[in-house]
Amino acid sequence: MKASAYPRHFWSALVIFSLVGQVAWVVENMYLNVFIYKMFQASPAAISAMVSASAVAAALTTILIGALSDKLGRRRVFICGGYVLWGITIAAFALVRADVIGAAIPTGVSVAAVGVTLVIVLDCLMTFFGSSANDAAFNAWLTDATAGSGRGAAEGINAMMPLVAILVVFGGFMAFDLDNPDSWTAIFLIIGAAVLVIGVLGFFLVHETGERREENGCYFRNIFYGFRASVIRKNPVLYLTLAAFAVFGISIQIFMPYLILYYNVSLGMDDYVLIMAPAILLAAVVTALYGRLYDKLGFSRSVVPSLLMLCVGYVVLYFFRDTVLVFVGSLLMMCGYLTGMAVFGAMIRDYTPEGKAGMFQGLRIVGQVLIPGVIGPAVGAWVLRNAETIVNDDGTRSFVPNADIFLAALVAAVCLLPVLIVIFKLLRRKSEETV
Repeated sequence: MKASAYPRHFWSALVIFSLVGQVAWVVENMYLNVFIYKMFQASPAAISAMVSASAVAAALTTILIGALSDKLGRRRVFICGGYVLWGITIAAFALVRADVIGAAIPTGVSVAAVGVTLVIVLDCLMTFFGSSANDAAFNAWLTDATAGSGRGAAEGINAMMPLVAILVVFGGFMAFDLDNPDSWTAIFLIIGAAVLVIGVLGFFLVHETGERREENGCYFRNIFYGFRASVIRKNPVLYLTLAAFAVFGISIQIFMPYLILYYNVSLGMDDYVLIMAPAILLAAVVTALYGRLYDKLGFSRSVVPSLLMLCVGYVVLYFFRDTVLVFVGSLLMMCGYLTGMAVFGAMIRDYTPEGKAGMFQGLRIVGQVLIPGVIGPAVGAWVLRNAETIVNDDGTRSFVPNADIFLAALVAAVCLLPVLIVIFKLLRRKSEETV
């Protein structure tokens, strides 16, 4: 099916669910780190532990729920119901405050330690509902709904949404003082309510594809379908692409948990939102158009420019502190990151076995979230283990992220090349066989 042939309700569901879902993930992946840093003086190790725990929760959830949605042949109930529960758990973060915790625990117990622990636990619960709705069901639905040609165009829209979400969140957060606990309470309540409302709206927007999958299959066998040796041998391009995607994600997760803190604390950019907004907007436009480039040129000729933009962005951010050059480096980095996500996402959907979309969402999340989410932040925490510290107004100390995270991310990105070379050879051989 050509992109122009998709019905209007498809585009509405794609834009609304992808955008709101990404807004929620931006708050979790970029600002939850800021939240525990500013409210509970979290260390790099604590931030790494939170990201890793969330990644494990996301992977397990997507594997289980993805296979279940295939078994039942229903996506909408998981998408919409998941969004409703996701919104409720986001709103629950409004209760994680130092004053509330201090009044509830015995004297002498560290409020900061309890706060960090509560955030990690609640983050895993929030991830369970969010991954059920978005990673498992929504992405499986998108794979089903875009079967055939024109997938790159839809994937380009889907992949640009993280940048649009960053722009929305950055702009919205300008109204809040992130050093004030009341601001965080308002943020969590607003985002939680928005996600909940979209979940309800989805019952009217999301249409099932009309197919039932694996109706007579064994659910527990389906859970492990994508991890079988026989399936791996039948789909070498898919699994190598997932491996490459994992390395790509490791590179991103080395610096991403600390990016806002780097802008704000290390560079002293109090107005980083105004500086980054144009970069985010431009990168979003590039990403939306780049998906169509994948449709025309294929994976091999579209992934290389993405990787080059990413690496050049890293180099600029590592060497320069000037505001203009930080903008240029950030623009290149974001363009490389999001266009890479679009290309890898479309490639994985193209090579996902027909009728197995839900089962393979768990495998996708292992490559996209679990492996990068465990390894990337751990590498970043190791790089920052001896980082400079500052004394806060209350006498506590906080670490200061440095540019070494971009150098480490560059090294990880370069490690992607050998995997890509193997994929290119397989694609070339496959193309020759079909001629």
